[in-house]
Amino acid sequence: MPGSQASPLSHDRLALIDGARRAVLSGAAPVAGRGVETWIERSWRRCLAAGRRPEQRLGFDMVPAQARKRVLDASQPLVRAARPVLDRLSRTLASTRYFAILTDGDGVVIDAHGPIDRSDRRADLITRVGVDLSERSVGTTAIGAALVELQPVWLHRGEHFFDDTSVYSCAGAPLFGPDGRCIGMLDLTGINAAERPELKHLAAQSVRSIENSLVADLPHSLLLRLNWPGRSLGSEDDGLVSLDGDGTVLGSNEAARRMLPQLALAGGPAHCSDLFAQPWEPLFDFVRHELPQSPLEVALWSGLRLLALPQRPGQTAATAAPRVPLRDVEIALIRKAVADARGNVQQAALALGISRATVYRKLGQK
Repeated sequence: MPGSQASPLSHDRLALIDGARRAVLSGAAPVAGRGVETWIERSWRRCLAAGRRPEQRLGFDMVPAQARKRVLDASQPLVRAARPVLDRLSRTLASTRYFAILTDGDGVVIDAHGPIDRSDRRADLITRVGVDLSERSVGTTAIGAALVELQPVWLHRGEHFFDDTSVYSCAGAPLFGPDGRCIGMLDLTGINAAERPELKHLAAQSVRSIENSLVADLPHSLLLRLNWPGRSLGSEDDGLVSLDGDGTVLGSNEAARRMLPQLALAGGPAHCSDLFAQPWEPLFDFVRHELPQSPLEVALWSGLRLLALPQRPGQTAATAAPRVPLRDVEIALIRKAVADARGNVQQAALALGISRATVYRKLGQK
């Protein structure tokens, strides 16, 4: 099989892992820097503190039927958003002996895809929908680690705590919902496979696609694509903010929460006025009047600026044209309203919901 042969480097890695493992099991001082990551050691020690030993046999238990139904019902939005990503992963992983597992926030499997050999009990056990693969159930794995550490991870063979899981190599990344809470994780696992640490990056990128779909799938009135000036809009790197018709934030992705810290700090639902240091209504006018899909420049309260591309529900990102300041969009809308009113400024002001004086003031800025 491609990629199944161990290299001298992999033998050296396995020896380092085994040495660190023996030291921890014997009660030695922390072994950070001796071949394993500190988070792996923390997980090993949690397992030991819970009275577990590596040689104990694992049952790979299913959660009870009633609980399994609740988990699957609650996870349907995540399963739907992840399915296209898992299909793409199946093609990517086809010749690597790795496959994908999707879990909920408690480590219970809700879907699995890829080249899974169901005749291999070791593969079949961990890909059954409803099996509990949390740290409390199966010890140190990418699944338990990603859900505890809340960051992408990679671990290989003996870095798993139990002997029964030492045949696996796996990458994992946590999944965050539109409200910023961890709602699950994506795991890429191989059995007696060559070490592939680059799968950690693949898992993280795939998770980003799923998170973006979750935000875009929310019932919304407007979806804002955001990025820094100099970056093009329309990629998986965009910040996404879903808004209702009153400008209240319904959900966002991780990129948007990094660009706009107010999204993470807000005690309740954030509003556009909390995010942008300028009127937010023109964002809705932008799509209502079907202006060309050029990104706007929006000012933040920090003094920084972002590019924003407002989209109607179901609308796809257009190729970003040269950016347009939001002020120019306002003026274009006012001019269009005046033209539609055949030069009657009062009628245009009424149609726009602003005063006649505001119309004159805005037009006088150009």
